[in-house]
Amino acid sequence: MGSRPFNWMYAVPIVFVAVIGGIFLPGLFRKDRDSLPSALAGRAAPAVEVTPLGDLPVFDGATLADGEVKLVNFWASWCAPCRVEHPNLEALAAEGIPIYGVNYKDKAPNALGFLEELGNPYAAVGQDESGRMGLNWGLYGVPETFVIDGDGVVVRRFAGPITQRVIEGTIRPAIEEARAD
Repeated sequence: MGSRPFNWMYAVPIVFVAVIGGIFLPGLFRKDRDSLPSALAGRAAPAVEVTPLGDLPVFDGATLADGEVKLVNFWASWCAPCRVEHPNLEALAAEGIPIYGVNYKDKAPNALGFLEELGNPYAAVGQDESGRMGLNWGLYGVPETFVIDGDGVVVRRFAGPITQRVIEGTIRPAIEEARAD
């Protein structure tokens, strides 16, 4: 029996997988792999362009630069992860952390029903029915939360639901950083 010549067709898939693995494998070990980049970090928060949601208090750009560290949370009644994070937002609000809500691409009756059912953790809330404000803030989707310092500067952005782990690992450190500035 003689030996068969090496067939390169068998090597191509192995080389392909090795190259792709070499490209993506380092990303799996990045410490900040859960965070999405934000061009806003370190810059003044974009304009607040909301309309009133029912008769709830509304906020504006001046509110973001009132000297107090705060959160701006984009949410919607149709968003399942927004329901998941809601008790955590209420706990933060109960601690005295002001949270300003932006109801994103939602209908007012649905948004008001959501807050009536689950509670309202927001110091003030506005509606962004067209999505214009979300676009200006670089929103990927809801929920998304921004930590804003007392001068109205974006310190941190977090895309996704605020869980207890996120509060301890991301939100609280960002609040402390904002207070130290």
